[in-house]
Amino acid sequence: MAPWNGKDEALSATKNEFDAAAAEAPEEGIARHEGRHVDLHRGLKARHITMIAIGGAIGTGLIVGTGSALAKGGPASILISYAFVGFIVYLVMCALGEMAAWLPLPSGFTGYAVRFCDPALGFAMGWTYFIKYLLITPNQMTAGALVISYWIPAEKVNAGVWITIFLVLIVAINYFGIRFFGEFEFWLSSFKVIVILGLILLSFILALGGGPDHDRKGFRYWKNPGAFNTYIDDGSAGRFYAFWSTMVTATFAYLGTELVGVTVGEAQNPRRTIPRAIRLTFFRILVFYVLSVFLVGMLVPYNSKELAFANKASSSAAASPFVVAIQLAGIPALPHILNACILLFVFSASNSDLYIATRTVYGLAREGKAPAFLSYTDGRGVPIYALGVSSLFALLAYMNVSSDSKTVFGYFVNLVTIFGILTWISILVTHIYFVRARKAQKVPEQDLAFKAPFGPAGSWFALFFCVIIALTKSFDAFTHNPKWGNFDYKTFITSYLGIPVYLILIFGYKIVTGSKSVDPREADLWSGKDEIDREEAEFLARQAALSEEKQRYNWFYRRFVSWLF
Repeated sequence: MAPWNGKDEALSATKNEFDAAAAEAPEEGIARHEGRHVDLHRGLKARHITMIAIGGAIGTGLIVGTGSALAKGGPASILISYAFVGFIVYLVMCALGEMAAWLPLPSGFTGYAVRFCDPALGFAMGWTYFIKYLLITPNQMTAGALVISYWIPAEKVNAGVWITIFLVLIVAINYFGIRFFGEFEFWLSSFKVIVILGLILLSFILALGGGPDHDRKGFRYWKNPGAFNTYIDDGSAGRFYAFWSTMVTATFAYLGTELVGVTVGEAQNPRRTIPRAIRLTFFRILVFYVLSVFLVGMLVPYNSKELAFANKASSSAAASPFVVAIQLAGIPALPHILNACILLFVFSASNSDLYIATRTVYGLAREGKAPAFLSYTDGRGVPIYALGVSSLFALLAYMNVSSDSKTVFGYFVNLVTIFGILTWISILVTHIYFVRARKAQKVPEQDLAFKAPFGPAGSWFALFFCVIIALTKSFDAFTHNPKWGNFDYKTFITSYLGIPVYLILIFGYKIVTGSKSVDPREADLWSGKDEIDREEAEFLARQAALSEEKQRYNWFYRRFVSWLF
């Protein structure tokens, strides 16, 4: 981060005004509660931050959700949709990274919306993101029950048993404090990375005929049954509908990548940690997502009866196409081992999702946009009341007790996806306003710790396609085709409920509070920045005092290992 040089008089005057205001009064929008702990502890190291990011991203969407996308759209559809949505996600992450590296706020990206764009947007963004994570945690546990059904059908042991075990464990891990949570998630997510890389290598070997059956599959399934499945209609139109339907699953798979914006309040040296995590997002998307779906599309036909999401699935069908690929190759015992690994994947994702739900409502309470008691923390910096409220909503997973897991999983995917897209839209709009404020206040680009490579143009591009996906993602709910049925009100409600909720939150807040959009020339770019600058300087001084051996280890880790994570 370039130091303040004082060369621009207008910029210097603006900064001094904000510094004086911050010294005389608490930061605007942040609620203070005398006699109560309301502060988080900066206990997350750089490796913890990157692991939490990947722990939330590599989970249900990639490992389990890919199965439903493959069954519906075919291998070419999922390859195109995952690659395209991956690029959109990269643009969102770059936009978020530019703001987070400039000012790492404890309230995350909701705080940026309040400061740079409109308090109403910050309010709506915070609550929709919180709702998303209230829903995604039970969704992960639903996926866990679906994975376990590979061994023990729900008819023998009720899914509620497994959900209870999941819930107790993740609440306990989140309660033990940020350092324990960070270490646990680091090692569990490291295991996930090793497994997914092993899966990629195994899939490549199987595609070339290196399995027990010595069957060189190559692109066979791209020819028969085909690269594109048909949906709703036949011919080219049916293939396009099938492709567009996979955009929902692809979007769901990437949800959680943006959660590094929530962890900045507990990150050590966020100005280096956050930009590094953002820059490496591109490589993670390319390796973990695009390459994975490309290889699994070569190994599993979209109409395989072994795939749980296929129309003619067998009773012992697997939720993950990776398990199906190993079954079809005839490798004994390995499908069970891999299914167990996938269960850990889902458990890790549900653990990090509960963490994000807790920190999101904590940030809202800190800004006075949620009940004040949700901002109270214990001596270890854990927002225990926020954790309790978030845990209560995880009980929605018990819907599995009376409904089919695949059906419940689909409804949760629809709900979570629309709230996730609305969050991305809000981040992109906030970044566009941030750039306007930065230019209006003459902040030079060289003072930024990280700059979005495509600038506001990239944010506009991503914003356009996010809006298109949000409006058309569940077009099949309107279908009046005798083959597929009439209007599906359940899919319609779960797919689009988030949009009116989002708009009601924005305009309701405006009506009640009378808030207005922030003038770019008056946007608060400076409050709290000096404190973060001091923390950064102290951290770098401590790092400089490390032993030479420790520094060599850190260099090796950063150079050769951390890019994977």
